[in-house]
Amino acid sequence: MPLLEIHNLTAGYGDAVVIDGLSLSLDENKGLAVLGRNGVGKTTLMLSLIGHTRHFGGRILWRGEDISSQPTVVRSRLGIGWVPQERNIFPSLTVEENLRVAAAPGRYDLDKVYGLFPRLCERRRNMGDKLSGGEQQMLAIGRTLMTNPRLLLLDEPFEGLAPVIVEELEATIGRLRREEGFATIIVEQRAEDALRLSDDAIVLDRGRIVESGPATHLLDDISAVQKWIAV
Repeated sequence: MPLLEIHNLTAGYGDAVVIDGLSLSLDENKGLAVLGRNGVGKTTLMLSLIGHTRHFGGRILWRGEDISSQPTVVRSRLGIGWVPQERNIFPSLTVEENLRVAAAPGRYDLDKVYGLFPRLCERRRNMGDKLSGGEQQMLAIGRTLMTNPRLLLLDEPFEGLAPVIVEELEATIGRLRREEGFATIIVEQRAEDALRLSDDAIVLDRGRIVESGPATHLLDDISAVQKWIAV
């Protein structure tokens, strides 16, 4: 049974349809890259999975259970973890308080997160608004890990970060996949980075899948992807 299945999902905001009849599946411990230009529905897909859009039709199945009408808190408790593009760090809380506020029972606790991101341990008493962009992204990922998910939704995790930080985060996400068994869905403008971290990929245009296949195949024929993501 797949970890996640989407059948003919139609979703958006208000009366506007953004995701239009989209279907896909994701197995345990697998990674999916979601690519496409700005405004084609990538973030809306992520928000639909966590329950932050208007659901017009179709089904979202989590381990065979229909969660299409479940609120965000239920989806989080089931094991869907969301790392938003905006990071949403609490500026008036310390690093450690940002982590503790999301804590749920499971293998990931403060020590485990600090082991994954030693820099957060060094900054644990710093306020959320006193961190660099890279440190904030580490904190956003660490905070989501504190909810002990099975699936990580990573929305533009490398946006605006220095290359050295991107390399560090790529290594960490790769480690989470290989050693910890997390499933991931990565939305990223840096197509090659996302493909290297994933098993499969889809390319969206106007809320529909226009290209799909194994990530290695799309990497080998990156021009097939670039025509859909070039501005």
